[in-house]
Amino acid sequence: MISVSEAIRLIKKHAIHSNSGEVPLLDALGCVAAESILALTDTPPFDNSAMDGYAFSYEHWDKTSPLKIVGEIQAGTKSDYTLKTQEASRIFTGAPVPEGADTVVMQEKTDRKENLLIITDPNIQANLNIRPQGSQTKQGDLALSKDQLITPATISYLAGMGLDKIKVYKKPTVGIILTGKELIKPGQTLEKGKIYESNGIGLQAALRNLHIETASILTVDDKEEELVNAIKKMMYFDILILTGGVSVGEYDLVPAALEQCGVKKVFHKIKQKPGKPIYFGVHSKGIVFGLPGNPAAVMSSFYYYIQTAIGLFMKRDLVKKIELPLDKEYTKRPGLTYFLNGKTTQTGVEILSSQLSYMLNSFAVADCLVELEEDKEFFEKGTLVDVLKFI
Repeated sequence: MISVSEAIRLIKKHAIHSNSGEVPLLDALGCVAAESILALTDTPPFDNSAMDGYAFSYEHWDKTSPLKIVGEIQAGTKSDYTLKTQEASRIFTGAPVPEGADTVVMQEKTDRKENLLIITDPNIQANLNIRPQGSQTKQGDLALSKDQLITPATISYLAGMGLDKIKVYKKPTVGIILTGKELIKPGQTLEKGKIYESNGIGLQAALRNLHIETASILTVDDKEEELVNAIKKMMYFDILILTGGVSVGEYDLVPAALEQCGVKKVFHKIKQKPGKPIYFGVHSKGIVFGLPGNPAAVMSSFYYYIQTAIGLFMKRDLVKKIELPLDKEYTKRPGLTYFLNGKTTQTGVEILSSQLSYMLNSFAVADCLVELEEDKEFFEKGTLVDVLKFI
């Protein structure tokens, strides 16, 4: 068995890395930009109104007489006239400011009588309520730096400059194999000796939370030939995840089946709880994780180890730990690193109940994993501990 830190070191050593490629803008969500982007145009591309109101020339307004309203400009249209002295145009938010205007007054601060406009705003100033052309970015400006994470706001920002594609470090392809003859799908009648399969959908949800769709998922019986055939079918994925069958029981066939398929073992078993019998291996096209079948072990292993590998693939830091004080004292078995379901509080972090590896009820409401170091046994209230916040 190896330590948690050694397992992480080995995963980092053998991690595979993404190629960059151009993808549709929406597909870039959650990716990292593989190149810097320069603005294609000025944004905004023209002076436009920040308010519904009236555009006029403050410079040529005599400050006492009403303005003559000579037109109306909606967003998406263009003005084909030039305002003269003492003239105004009705204008709406986002509409281009007509020639001859330098100010927009809010409609709530005016008094209109037919085609005459009286400005009632005592604090009106020149250039008010106008968004100047290029005030966000000018053509040729650095719009986005290489290695920037693409968020929903990033996508909206780039779309607003006319981009519909972007070069990113691509997401990994991920396949999942679930082992065990006891598994049935949720929604079916639960027969004696069977359990509802939850690891597959849990892993798919965790991947989707990173904007990664599972390309394929198979459920196989605990039979060597069936397992080997399933692995061979799934060897083209960047990351292959198997659940169940990685311990030392008579039907724990995953390590041997992986070896038959040409997977080279990097490690098998980590000094931790839950999830001690984790398997990690490599082959010519990708990496493989073999996880225990217990659902809490599967989820904690995903957040700590598989997220590390995905982050390295995509050039993202997905495993971010902070230090928080324990709200209550805790005693554990020395010799194992513990990963415990936790809930952050105003004063620190609370370790939840129901921590056994087959239980998910506390995991379902947790917002973090609390890592308790391997060699320590007793943790006093207020002890600073590492906390892995869920993304």
